[in-house]
Amino acid sequence: MNELQLKDLYEGFRNPEVIQGFAKLINTEAKQLPRPINIMEVCGGHTHSIMKFGLLQLLPQNINFIHGPGCPVCIMPKERIDHAYILAQQEDTILVTLGDMIKVPGSKGSLQDARAKGADVRFVYSPLDTLKIAEENPDKKIIFFAIGFETTTPMTTSFIDIVLKRGIKNIFFHINHVTVPEVMVELIDSRDEHVDSYNNAIDAFLGPSHVSVITGSKIYEKFPKEYHRPVVVAGFEPVDIMEAILMIVCQFNEGRCELEVEYKRLVSHDGNLKAQALIGKYFEKASLFKWRGLGNVPDSGYKLRFEFSEIDAEKIYADILPREEIEDHKLCICGDILRGMAKPHECTIFGTACKPSTPLGSCMVSSEGACAAYYKYGNLL
Repeated sequence: MNELQLKDLYEGFRNPEVIQGFAKLINTEAKQLPRPINIMEVCGGHTHSIMKFGLLQLLPQNINFIHGPGCPVCIMPKERIDHAYILAQQEDTILVTLGDMIKVPGSKGSLQDARAKGADVRFVYSPLDTLKIAEENPDKKIIFFAIGFETTTPMTTSFIDIVLKRGIKNIFFHINHVTVPEVMVELIDSRDEHVDSYNNAIDAFLGPSHVSVITGSKIYEKFPKEYHRPVVVAGFEPVDIMEAILMIVCQFNEGRCELEVEYKRLVSHDGNLKAQALIGKYFEKASLFKWRGLGNVPDSGYKLRFEFSEIDAEKIYADILPREEIEDHKLCICGDILRGMAKPHECTIFGTACKPSTPLGSCMVSSEGACAAYYKYGNLL
């Protein structure tokens, strides 16, 4: 019996014939649409799959994709990057974070710049890798700069759980975890106030996949009911995305506005209850969290509960962490791109002054950023 290969698990979801079959169905159904529709994806993985597999060319002109703030590195404001930069420069301190953070520019520079100036900055693939760093450096303060949506939040809380249960005294946390539903509301509300045409209006959402595995699909129930926007939760693969697009188009043609799940092989209604419980044990919602391009969004970020203040780097170092607002680079339109009000190729410095090797904006830094996707796969447009 042949050994199961990883590619065997996803090969069917990348089958060109199946993708073309969905494209034909979408084009047929789209002819019945009363007007053009805009679909926003709020997941960087979806953005990259859409670009990588050339799905935009398969869609009719009356279906447009708007790229939302689906990249946790991209949405991190300069103020939070500056926190990381300052913490990394403290004496006898090692700052640990995820790899994509290395080149994101703050007002003082990036973490790569901080490391070049002598700061001890380490990049890991999993928060748990930090345990070994702490074990090997018992006389150093290890600060874990935690980022990510609901997908990675349980990894951080699991890490916190281990640190506290083992009584490890030299690991501290700077929490920057954010949540999807609140920013979706902000995107709708800001458009309802300011958008005068269909060009940038959001008609439907392509719901994120891995986020929804943790949270369950229930977190999107209010969008069809209260905001009259259908949501279809989709997997990352091109067949997943094409099927989800077809489901959205059919909803419009049939006069429906519903929450549907295409990614049923992994997403349930309630999600991962154990992960949710662990998040609730250590985190509570921050009243405000600043997103790059969106400003302060209520209840959209997490913070450590008060009883865990002894490991909260933001409280421990409050006297040296600045609070003033910082403007983004004047030529960078990352903010507009994250709000879905502009496409990467509309930026005057895209691919010239700003590219992956010399990024001026966060959307070009991360592997999940829209600008990085357009730069890498732009020839497919």
